[in-house]
Amino acid sequence: MEEEKGSEDLRIGEKVRELREKKGLSLQDMANRTGYTSALLSQVENHLISPPLGALIKIAKALEVRVGTFFGEEPRESYAIVRRDERKHISRYASKEGVSYGYAYESLGFDKKDRQMEPFLVTLEPATVKSEKLSTHDGEEFIFVLEGEMEAILGGHKDVLHPGDSIYYDSTIPHKVQCHRDIPTRILAVIWTPQ
Repeated sequence: MEEEKGSEDLRIGEKVRELREKKGLSLQDMANRTGYTSALLSQVENHLISPPLGALIKIAKALEVRVGTFFGEEPRESYAIVRRDERKHISRYASKEGVSYGYAYESLGFDKKDRQMEPFLVTLEPATVKSEKLSTHDGEEFIFVLEGEMEAILGGHKDVLHPGDSIYYDSTIPHKVQCHRDIPTRILAVIWTPQ
């Protein structure tokens, strides 16, 4: 699966730290607001962990900003056209050592102002660091599998989706999506979170 040339790689951790410090919040304040440990949040800020979308949503809510703020968005219009070479990439490797946490994503709607949904193109890859932790946050998620095989875990339910399959769920259900059988997978994910 090729990455598009000319796309912009973003370092989310720097933006999280900048916003946290601007609001005068400590790592412990953020831990209290998100439910994550201050150590984990420090790892996000120092690019040792690349946060999954569910974590970004919780961090954005704790900072009282939209998720798109992490992508350096400057919403200008009531519509957004994002050309394939203009997508904003979140680096698939979380550290200089190349530790992969199993996903990379690209923002597809960053220029639209007043949006209610966050659309992403996500690449799920075999993770070198496995986590069994499930995510929860307010809102809903819709996922459409484009390539590969995706394993979806929703509470106690586990299922495998193939190209052309989709899933739509309430994101307050503990959930996790990952590539199945170490087959790299591309999905379209649309996330809605209440304001």
